[in-house]
Amino acid sequence: MNQDFFTCVKHPSLYQQSEVNFWTEEHISKQLLKAHLDPNFEGASRKLDFIEESVKWICETIPSHQFPELLDAGCGPGLYAERFGKAGYNVTGIDFSKGSIEYAKVSAEKQNLNITYVYQNYLTMDYENRFDLVTFIYCDYGALSTENRANILKKLYQSLKPGGKLLLDVFTMVKYREFRELRTWNVYERGGFWREGKYLELCEQYHYSDDVTLEQTTVVTEKDFTTYYIWNCYFSKEALLKEVRAAGFEHYEIFSDVAGKSYDNDSLTMAILLEK
Repeated sequence: MNQDFFTCVKHPSLYQQSEVNFWTEEHISKQLLKAHLDPNFEGASRKLDFIEESVKWICETIPSHQFPELLDAGCGPGLYAERFGKAGYNVTGIDFSKGSIEYAKVSAEKQNLNITYVYQNYLTMDYENRFDLVTFIYCDYGALSTENRANILKKLYQSLKPGGKLLLDVFTMVKYREFRELRTWNVYERGGFWREGKYLELCEQYHYSDDVTLEQTTVVTEKDFTTYYIWNCYFSKEALLKEVRAAGFEHYEIFSDVAGKSYDNDSLTMAILLEK
């Protein structure tokens, strides 16, 4: 391998982005969709029984007759959006995975659900006083850089009508303390998640600061190599409140998850319900 490879596998600077966006790579996009649709797999979407429980709680707590216009930010293939649509909300779903959005559109059409799906990076969306309820869940918020978190909160706040609600969740410091640094490698003779053909996968996990981790994967084929970064920021209650208040949110409720479980200091996740 040339020197570029050894540069590629070095520790990147904090929140450095991959040169290639895996959301837009055709093979990886297909694998992500497959993972989303597996009801027993929690690596892309939450398991189906939790999704059902979560939607039930959201519908009871923030009902469609009071909060009819709903934005599902990072909607994926529509697992939540479809259930919201069936519960009476007017749903808009936005996601940067073209494969997921295409699947969601076809699925909604088959079920005669009037859901608006938008293929777009939610960091570039521009709604104003449009929605009564926004869901931004599966801990997507913590996968963003400090700058992008401030940006998305500003955009979500702007998108809400006065009195509108935002539900989001994050990983807690309990989850951070469970994170382990490691290095592993595997050869996939017949392809796998990252590539259709044979490849070598080099995985590294690092603590980057007191509340940020990196999962770094380098994929090596006979022709090339590519490194992908997955960042996660973890939150105490105080740290999360500081960020949402900076965006203009003042009224809030804290839960352990987006199914409304009472807040527990030992929980791996934390959900916050905010009001504009």
